[in-house]
Amino acid sequence: MFWRKRNKRSSADFSSEIEAHLQDETARLQEQGLAEAEARAAARRSFGNLLHAEERFYESHRWLWWDHIARDIRYAARMLAKTPGFTAVALLMLALGIGANTAIFSMVNALLLRTLPYPHAERLGVLYARTTGLETADEPRNVDGEQWEQLRDNVPSLLPAISSMRANGVNFRADGKVQYLHAGRVSAHYFDVFGVQPLLGRNFLEVEDRPHGPATAILSYALWRNTADPSVIGHTMLLKGEPYTIVGVLPENATTPLNADVCTPLQASPQGEGVGTNFRPFFRLRDGATWQQADAEMNRAWEHTQRIENFRKENPGSQRTFYSVPLQRGQTAVLRPQVLGLLLSSGVIFLIACANLAGLTLVRMSRRKAEFATRLALGASRWQTQRQLWTETLLLGLAGGITGIVTGSLALRGLLLLLPERFLPVSSLPLDARVLGFTVFLSLLTTVLCGILPAFATSDLDLRSSLATRSSGLSPGSLRLRQLLIAGEVALTVVLLAGAGLLVRTLIHLEALPPGFNPSGVLTAKASLDDVTYHDAAKFRTLLNESVANMRAIPGVQNAAMGLTLPYERAVLTGVTITEGKEAGRQITANEVYVTPGYFETLQIPLLEGRTFTDADGPSAPRVVIVNESFARSFFHGIDPIGHHQDGDTVVVGVVRDTVTSSAAGLHTGAAPLTKEEVIYLPAAQMDGAFLSLVHSFFQPSWIVRTAAPIEGLPAEMQQAVETVDPNLPFSGFYSMSDLMASTLAMQRIEVALLIAMAALALLLSAVGIFALVASLVAQRTREIGIRMALGSTVQAAMTQVGSAGVRAAGFGLAAGLVLCLGTLRLMRSLLYGVGVYDLPTILAVVAVLATVVLVAVVVPTLRIARIDPATTLREE
Repeated sequence: MFWRKRNKRSSADFSSEIEAHLQDETARLQEQGLAEAEARAAARRSFGNLLHAEERFYESHRWLWWDHIARDIRYAARMLAKTPGFTAVALLMLALGIGANTAIFSMVNALLLRTLPYPHAERLGVLYARTTGLETADEPRNVDGEQWEQLRDNVPSLLPAISSMRANGVNFRADGKVQYLHAGRVSAHYFDVFGVQPLLGRNFLEVEDRPHGPATAILSYALWRNTADPSVIGHTMLLKGEPYTIVGVLPENATTPLNADVCTPLQASPQGEGVGTNFRPFFRLRDGATWQQADAEMNRAWEHTQRIENFRKENPGSQRTFYSVPLQRGQTAVLRPQVLGLLLSSGVIFLIACANLAGLTLVRMSRRKAEFATRLALGASRWQTQRQLWTETLLLGLAGGITGIVTGSLALRGLLLLLPERFLPVSSLPLDARVLGFTVFLSLLTTVLCGILPAFATSDLDLRSSLATRSSGLSPGSLRLRQLLIAGEVALTVVLLAGAGLLVRTLIHLEALPPGFNPSGVLTAKASLDDVTYHDAAKFRTLLNESVANMRAIPGVQNAAMGLTLPYERAVLTGVTITEGKEAGRQITANEVYVTPGYFETLQIPLLEGRTFTDADGPSAPRVVIVNESFARSFFHGIDPIGHHQDGDTVVVGVVRDTVTSSAAGLHTGAAPLTKEEVIYLPAAQMDGAFLSLVHSFFQPSWIVRTAAPIEGLPAEMQQAVETVDPNLPFSGFYSMSDLMASTLAMQRIEVALLIAMAALALLLSAVGIFALVASLVAQRTREIGIRMALGSTVQAAMTQVGSAGVRAAGFGLAAGLVLCLGTLRLMRSLLYGVGVYDLPTILAVVAVLATVVLVAVVVPTLRIARIDPATTLREE
């Protein structure tokens, strides 16, 4: 306000000075004999143009560029307000285009760009391997016990740590109550690697991480606040049936890749679970060391380990090299392709929205030719008219950016609701400064992409023709440009539709796989047996026999059983030696599942040959197994497997139908998420304590009951059936078999839902573009159509003539889109199962959907032609 008051006072002073000068000159002329009026007029003539002097004074005291900008902004706002339909459609398109990109970029930012919440996160890494000579390429790797010992003791450039693959469910006893918790097992220095210092107590010591070392525990902040007291350090807690001494409490904001309520020492060794690659390694690069140096030390340390020697023997001529990659890249390796694909899809949506808006702006500009020609004729420069257009587009872009942020925020909330719990390796997807900067960039990019065509159109505006003609429609050149934009929109839409269609076909294929059992009427419950009590095989058998018998006695229950894993779940992957047949002596890998008698009957898995397990298959009975038909087909080659041996003296007594399982090949090999693999079923009663201790540290077994109809309170009845045997064994959760089957395809459903949403949005925007083109042609050519109809033309002919512009644009776009599909759809190969990249039904469906939408978008605006009255049209000026 101060500078405004000062400017006003200066202007008044300037006016006073001029007036004083005029009065003095008037007085002088009066003294020479002129009348007052004549003297006043002569003084004004001698001074010159008073208004021009005031303008020069005004300009010398102000920022003219700011005045011009402010004036342009006010005028642009008025013009946009005068066309509410155009403004609303433009903002809607920008809200959708920018909002989709804002939401997806928030995910990209959180997963791939935002710095991890660890000190010196750039010095954190995970393990990858590069294999040459085989089909497999770079992939994340875990380590076995021998590799861990070499890594820990012989790689001085790294501070290494390992953890269990995931936080496993365990039972925690305190104050006479049993609580189910997520427990993680980590090596010494695990928290040091991630820069986490305990709030209370200390981290694990190396002596505690050795086999048979002291049993200690570190609590999460939440567990400490809920179940412990401030003096918890040094106290004993009963975890997994064993006493653990609490040595530390993590701070409230502590984050590590292993999300657990309580952590205990891993105590890894080359025996037990250390025989397999069951340990997940993490590294922190020590000061002064380089990643190249660390990788070289690591490969030297593992040169003569048993696993590398076995790899060389099994794959002569091949080589495996280990190296470190940044932790952020390793954590997001599985999600990276999908997230970047979504970002590319949202970028396509943005381009389509901009193309649509550019087309609408071009039409709007063509209707304002007379306005701009008049301004030019009155003395405005072409730069001023173009600046006005850029200002309107910039105002639209900024308004679109604001609405895009709101839309993106809402879309992000919906996305987080859609994703399963703990699906993302990050805790939040905030709209931080980087996301807001990205949105501002999109707003400015919108201004450029949408304003450049109208700016070019005004640069060569012909004043005479613009002022003389009454036409306010598109010129032939502008019409072709508009059709080209729509063809580009349609081409990009075809690619998104084809990609979404392929994912839909993949999901249909996976869901249509014959399950191999009857899931209806089956309820399952899981419980953690990672407990010292059930390392004893006799107590384990007692629990199985009595709890299953109690469940069978529940009124309404038809059958009950128990198994280590269920269909649609991953099973224990183990090595087996074929003893007889054509494959005798061959070492293979297969899934192993222990089950109780009644397992196959409860799930209604058909028995194809032989028998199922009975109570006679106990610990002292001959060792027996049942195999599925894939196992029999792969390793017995048409020979009847019944009575044949495997793994020494174990006899095959039955063959059952294949059931769908979660692929044991892993997420990084391109294997389908659901498949039918070789499975060996073992009698639960013949499992020894060592095997039970090992598998229960990774898996929670399931109790299964089948009912003819829903039973009210069945979960409570099942819990009571187990508590009768062991009061300290809570179920961790209850699941219907149908829900369990559905959960295995959660990732595929999310991918399909997001890409369908993108494709539908692109299709909607393309339809709007075609609709707007045809509608503008109808409005432009109303008089011409009226004349043609007066001369005998039919409504159908007029509709065909006008609508052909939209059909031609869509046709060219469809052809270009199909050509684009030839190159782009191959990028989706790793996401497709049971369907080819160039799937003909999918392509035909895309063409049908697009043709239907184009037909609607063309026909609806041309229906206005039927309401044209030639007589009324001809009378209009």
